[in-house]
Amino acid sequence: MSQALTHQQLTAVAQQFGTPVYVYHAERIEEQYNKLKSAFSGCDAKFFYAAKALTNINILKLLKGLGAGIDCVSINEVKLAQKAGFEANRILYTPNCVDLEEIEQVKEFGVRVNLDNISILEQFGNKYGNTYPVSIRLNPHIMAGGNYKISTGHIDSKFGISIHQVRHIERIVKTTKLQVNGLHMHTGSEIKDVNVFHQGLEVMLNIARNFPTIEFIDLGSGFKVPYQQDDVETDIVELGKKVAEDFNAFQKDIGRKIEVWFEPGKYLVSEAGYFVVKANVIKQTTATVFVGVNSGFNHLIRPMFYESYHRIENISNPSGPERIYTVVGHICETDTFAWDRKINEVREGDLLVFYNAGAYGFEMSSNFNSRLKPAEVMVKDGEAHLIRKRDVFEDLLKNQVEVL
Repeated sequence: MSQALTHQQLTAVAQQFGTPVYVYHAERIEEQYNKLKSAFSGCDAKFFYAAKALTNINILKLLKGLGAGIDCVSINEVKLAQKAGFEANRILYTPNCVDLEEIEQVKEFGVRVNLDNISILEQFGNKYGNTYPVSIRLNPHIMAGGNYKISTGHIDSKFGISIHQVRHIERIVKTTKLQVNGLHMHTGSEIKDVNVFHQGLEVMLNIARNFPTIEFIDLGSGFKVPYQQDDVETDIVELGKKVAEDFNAFQKDIGRKIEVWFEPGKYLVSEAGYFVVKANVIKQTTATVFVGVNSGFNHLIRPMFYESYHRIENISNPSGPERIYTVVGHICETDTFAWDRKINEVREGDLLVFYNAGAYGFEMSSNFNSRLKPAEVMVKDGEAHLIRKRDVFEDLLKNQVEVL
């Protein structure tokens, strides 16, 4: 396993580029990708990076260089993928609740299109017939994931076409001559139990028999990474063995080969990411001791939005006595990062680091309170490279039109 970035390296980045700052470790991303390849080496597996986790162009280029494809959920993610150099057949476009117009624009790029509702499937089939192959996203009605907000395969989810509507899909395919080249599902994120994937795979393999033209089955992702010490993570080695066993038996049964696809996002970039902030104030009240930092949920919304846990360390005073703090931001909103957390004594001006900040950190950031977005830095081969400049005041006004 590659060594994590040290306190000294993170401090040096903060001193060079200022805080708050997101820092990404290139070698850790490569390590995670290679772990996936090894785990699923027993079957014809391909991996499409879920771009929504982190779309910095340098991260996309890094993953392309490792051999990954890319999973995009919007036309602009597709355009970013093209700019990063991904070939059309390695770009999968999986939108939801978009109109036919956007899908048609993406179709002109020649990328793979994945449709997830009956209405669009019928419109697309009526217009294009068998001239442009598509895959179909199904909802397997499996409740899974670390939080209801990131569970996408249950009966109340907006994602995918219900497996109970397969007969309707078949009618559309038959009447429009639509060419279906793949089936797709994604049940959620932070899935600990490999049996959830296995259950989904069984559902997909049974349905796949109704679509003799498919070339792949896409099982999405949701592999859990550890956030706390001794945290459970998805056993991808065990999963790889089960998937290979089931896929190889299925291919033997149908007499031809098909690929199995995955769309890892958080698994690839979460642990590679660090978020470094500065302690602005230590504020003691009658109830608690707050550490107020120079950031807020405008930079890292996951703890407030998903109640996610991020380990926090004081890299300026790592040997200080442990004290109990509540870590909060400096925006005009409740923006608690951590309640009652043991951290080595924090002094005003100390640097704190949030771990597991690579996925959905900067990507979900905003300019709330007219605060500026932070810089992004990539550490590769031991060298720190600025990969996104910190916002300046003028960035807050660049798209505004003054009429008064």
